[in-house]
Amino acid sequence: AVDHAIDRACQRTIERTAGHAVERAPDSHACRFRRSRSRRSARRGRSTQEVMTALMKTARLAVATALCLLVAAGALPAAAQIAPDGTRGGILRLVSGAGGGTLDPHINYTTQYFQLNYILYDGLVTFRKADGKAGEEVVADLAERLPVISDGGRTLTFVLRDGVKFSNGKPVTVEDVAASLRRMFIVQSPTAGTFFTEIVGADKCMAQPQTCTLEGGVSVDAASRTVVIRLTAPDYEFLQKLSLPHAAILPADAPPKDAGAVPIPGTGPYMVVSHDPQKGLDLVRNPYFKEFSADAQPDGWVDEIIYDFGLTEEQQIAAVGAGKADWMFDTLPSERLPELAIKYARRLHVRPLPAMWYAAMNTNLPPFDDIRVRQAVNYAIDRYALVKLAGGPNLAVAACQILPPEFPGYQPYCPYTLNPGTKWSKPDLRKALSLVEASGTAGMKVAIVVKDAPTNRAIGENLAGTLRRLGYDASVKPVPKNIQSVYIQNTDNKVQMSVSMWSQDYPSASDFLKILFSCGSFHRSSGASINISGFCDHAIDARMAEALRLGANDPVQSAALWSEIDKAITDKAPVAVLFNPKEISFFSSRVRHFEFNDQMFWILSKSWLE
Repeated sequence: AVDHAIDRACQRTIERTAGHAVERAPDSHACRFRRSRSRRSARRGRSTQEVMTALMKTARLAVATALCLLVAAGALPAAAQIAPDGTRGGILRLVSGAGGGTLDPHINYTTQYFQLNYILYDGLVTFRKADGKAGEEVVADLAERLPVISDGGRTLTFVLRDGVKFSNGKPVTVEDVAASLRRMFIVQSPTAGTFFTEIVGADKCMAQPQTCTLEGGVSVDAASRTVVIRLTAPDYEFLQKLSLPHAAILPADAPPKDAGAVPIPGTGPYMVVSHDPQKGLDLVRNPYFKEFSADAQPDGWVDEIIYDFGLTEEQQIAAVGAGKADWMFDTLPSERLPELAIKYARRLHVRPLPAMWYAAMNTNLPPFDDIRVRQAVNYAIDRYALVKLAGGPNLAVAACQILPPEFPGYQPYCPYTLNPGTKWSKPDLRKALSLVEASGTAGMKVAIVVKDAPTNRAIGENLAGTLRRLGYDASVKPVPKNIQSVYIQNTDNKVQMSVSMWSQDYPSASDFLKILFSCGSFHRSSGASINISGFCDHAIDARMAEALRLGANDPVQSAALWSEIDKAITDKAPVAVLFNPKEISFFSSRVRHFEFNDQMFWILSKSWLE
């Protein structure tokens, strides 16, 4: 009973200490010591109530000290404090349960490989490699400077830097730029149909990708090293879109199809020298890289980055804890957080994310082709139970709507709760059951496809339980982590329901609403159809186009319209938004200087090793 009380006290303190700071890490054996002292007190004849009162006080003190660094969003752990200078050299070792799929930067759309592609490749422009909000600024990259914009925002003229080479030694030319912009459409990049449709000629490229020319949309001049991009209409987000790895500049002879496991030469400070999709990646310094802009692409500190795949979460924790690895990609299991927060308080880093975990429901397959069923699922979900599976209220917040808090266009909205309003309170099972009964779909089989990882499986099982309470024959189908995102996007696999996490590419409402729910993001029989629910509403698409148009001159009105679109899509319920998460990073003791932004997460090239 004493041990159980200590554990409960520890957990409650974890949940209450958000936002505090401490001077030093606690004794890693604090709770064990308190248990021992409490047992001695009990043997001396003190009452159970006296023992419980004493241990509660001491447990709160010990665990509050341990947890404050974990839950203090934005605080830098002591092991990663900014130093005046770094140490060059060494091997940074990363571990993960699986790889992130294809190495092709124009196709891969995973957080795991976006993080790598930002240091392997460059675009004409990019996001500043800097911590926090500074990392949202677009800066010149392979272009000498930001473009000259003319014709009312429809024409962008770039001047290509001279002297930049790919990792195979070939110089970067304007022809490489033009070929790369065409290739996005040829290989059917996941964002080609949403981010780059304003380029003149993009409509023809979408209709016939293999014959894409972007005639009239992209022109180059080798003598002046200029690249001109013409748009059908002004797009105030266009430079942000060009800053993503999907617009990376590759050699003109890059294959006109998914390169898969074969790395394509890039211009970043690192290059891939070996890759086994089952075992791992090895990145070494690009011998032809010379730092041309510290803001856009700083020269990395470490000499090599080894990424090992195939480790369970427990193996990853053990490797990082023992210093055999420097960072783990996968989410820390929630049941381990109290212990790890005490033992490794200085090596855990938490940052809030503009992101959501969500369950996509296939609007083109039964039973979810009926809006009443999709809404029923939203009403029935116990979001607080899911928050606990994600680590508790300090690491996740229940959510009902698409846009995350403090995001452009966000207005609190939650229709799917017992008392609809601005905040989720509890499920409304009675409402959910009435909707299912009206739909006549009870008894149908539903499979929920999740990543084969502890948190994902637990969330899947929770959702399956909810579906069973609604009368469905529900099951969970875990698939390997390295293929789940591609598998659930492909309509040929007839996935009814799946669980995913979405984090911003850049801070704009369109990056959630248009990329995930527009008709242009849905591609049948493709592993690059990021509109997983297959939702297509042409009236909502027209409103999104209007919101984008307004953004250039009237951002206030644009944000108001995006808010209305957020509510409209939430009401249509193509997904069930579960919660907004925070990012937890677990490092070895030798990692120094941690910088993180919402585009790149941990900026690998900015850290060094002790």
